[in-house]
Amino acid sequence: MSYRVEHDLIGEKKISNEFYYGVQTVRAVENFHITGITLSQFPTFIVALAKVKKAAALANYELNLLHEHKKNAICEACDAICEGRFHDQFVVDMFQGGAGTSTNMNVNEVIANIGLEFMGREKGEYEHLHPNNDVNLSQSTNDAYPTALRVALYEKLIELTDSMLVLKDSFAKKSNEFEDVIKMGRTQLQDAVPMTLGQEFGTYAGMIAEDIERVTEARQLVREMNMGATAIGTGINAHPNYSQKIESKLQEVTGRPFVTAKDLIKATQDTGAYVQISGVLKRVAIKVSKICNDLRLLSSGPRAGFNEINLPAMQPGSSIMPGKVNPVIPEVVNQVCYQVIGTDVTITMAAEGGQLQLNVFEPIIAFNLFNSINMMRNAFETLSKLCIDGISANKEHCEQMVLNSIGLVTALNPYLGYEKSTIVAKEALKSGASVYDVVLEKGFLNKDELDEIMKPENMIKPKNFGLSEKHRMVPVDEEAN
Repeated sequence: MSYRVEHDLIGEKKISNEFYYGVQTVRAVENFHITGITLSQFPTFIVALAKVKKAAALANYELNLLHEHKKNAICEACDAICEGRFHDQFVVDMFQGGAGTSTNMNVNEVIANIGLEFMGREKGEYEHLHPNNDVNLSQSTNDAYPTALRVALYEKLIELTDSMLVLKDSFAKKSNEFEDVIKMGRTQLQDAVPMTLGQEFGTYAGMIAEDIERVTEARQLVREMNMGATAIGTGINAHPNYSQKIESKLQEVTGRPFVTAKDLIKATQDTGAYVQISGVLKRVAIKVSKICNDLRLLSSGPRAGFNEINLPAMQPGSSIMPGKVNPVIPEVVNQVCYQVIGTDVTITMAAEGGQLQLNVFEPIIAFNLFNSINMMRNAFETLSKLCIDGISANKEHCEQMVLNSIGLVTALNPYLGYEKSTIVAKEALKSGASVYDVVLEKGFLNKDELDEIMKPENMIKPKNFGLSEKHRMVPVDEEAN
């Protein structure tokens, strides 16, 4: 196996010629044995980094800072990476010190060595195409890394909303399917008033739809990038027109509406956008987890629980209890949501930990945002396909629980008044008789009146109980006389 010798300010390293990365990447690999999860496992981030480097090369060329043959080599290398090639060469741990410098140099070195091969040169012949002088020209880790993070997040948030849309549509279809299934609504786990199972699932669809809007809004926060800031935002070592030029080139390369921040010093140290995005992810996770809690309750039983719906049976539920089937899909989605909620604390603390002109903890922010989005996408698609789409309703059981529920007396309150309704509820609870039978027994309403009131369509939506014209015009005290 052939080797080349590379050097940096620390000293020299022998590097196998099979590798496209260089000495600084090797040092990072040696220094950061932390998670075992490398940059190669985040292809969207790799592609975003390559696009940032390509846009920089195009901008530098147009500003007469980079020779055409170097520009072409860098662009060809970046295109190859965007096509999915060489991703195994991105080997640094996602957890790293140095504010992302190891990641940036891993990218610079890989692009330089791919570019050198395109130029007919050998890996490591950096006098012809240098990782720092050429690939990193007019840049710093402190603007290239966060810009790539934002480019990647923009794409990942689109993927997230796509998976949320699938989940929303699954709930919406079930809402239509269950529109005539009458059931008891509950508050504090106690019987409340009738509703339809369709209304319940329609609410879930609406909750997801609302949060698709929130994620879409949050995505706009990452459109603002700080390319041209270089080290701290002052633009040292960058051409005066570089920020304007890189903006147009990044738009060209990504096809997305990225814009340069007006205040590059602020943009270089401000991680508020990540905090807000994490907060939106937490919001989505909390609401989806609540929905999964509901699904587990509604399907509980089958004999000794709510048993209003049936979740698809995905696997045996016990190693000791024959016939038991667990709600494993909602359970795993719950766990994903708990992870996302906990991750929000990590991102919050990492953002707060920034000091002076830079936040050095963006690597852990990137790692956790990408992980949260990836898990949520997988969880939502799993929940939709393996659970929601296969849910069936126990219609007769739902209707029977409505008829047997003490909560049904609430529907009679406008007709009987609160006092009589309380009498009916207490008697039904004490005797075990149905509300329907107690009302007839006491003669509060006749059967025709009661049947009309008890029609499902009369109990699940607003109804006008206004006074007649005569009663509306007569004062209460005159009425009493």
